Amino acid sequence: MQNDLPVYQLYAIRYAMRDAKRSEHFIGGDPHDGPMPMDYFVWLARCGDHHVVIDTGFTEAVATRRGRQFLHCPIDSMAALGVAADTVQDVILTHLHYDHSGHFDRFAKAQFHLQEQELHFATGKYMRHPRMSYSFEVEDVCGIVRMNYQQRVLFYDGDGAVSPGIRLHRTGGHSAGLQFVSVHTKRGWVVLASDAAHFYENLDSNRPFTIAYHVGEMLESFDRLRQVAPSRDHIIPGHDPMVMQLYPDVEGFVDKVVQLDMPPLPQK
Repeated sequence: MQNDLPVYQLYAIRYAMRDAKRSEHFIGGDPHDGPMPMDYFVWLARCGDHHVVIDTGFTEAVATRRGRQFLHCPIDSMAALGVAADTVQDVILTHLHYDHSGHFDRFAKAQFHLQEQELHFATGKYMRHPRMSYSFEVEDVCGIVRMNYQQRVLFYDGDGAVSPGIRLHRTGGHSAGLQFVSVHTKRGWVVLASDAAHFYENLDSNRPFTIAYHVGEMLESFDRLRQVAPSRDHIIPGHDPMVMQLYPDVEGFVDKVVQLDMPPLPQK
């Protein structure tokens, strides 16, 4: 561990879920189709008075329209953890899909961090195809454009750093400008894969998720995750319910918030 770097507390906040089948999560389907639920998360990193939110989830209205089970508002959960939305300095959007960029307007004072290619993709020619545009909420995308006109979006063209201890890694694949995030914690660099790996099984079996912009980049993103993370135990997939079983609950937030800067719990 680099002693000169800030050490962040890191939380996964589970705010929604949906029932799904294995065939929905692997390109080419799955020969042993069966239930494979999906969880939805936002992530919070904090060190002293520096609060960083990684992705912002979707709203209850979007959940209803898209048939997702909305469990609780993630922004309210952050407030209950002691981090009000208007105290957040930095918001990282790993990409602009609907389940990662809602609630953006709740963070009135934050600087947003996004790969420039992602905004080009979300406002470009491919959005005329419903197969591509389905994964986006047009009002969220327009909101990010408006914030750019307000000088509130910092764009990246490749890897970068939000601050010491918070790094960005551009990978693409699932979406054209997808990035994942590594956070310096007391157990080392924890890698928030976001949708570079939806489930541990996508990563372990080298089988990409079904929503794809570039399948080759999706496959290479698995290698990139492994290169950046100190170990597999330091990789946190973006939608896997196993995360809630592997990491300790935060007191008072059972089944809502787990602490990712702690080592995984022993498994029976």
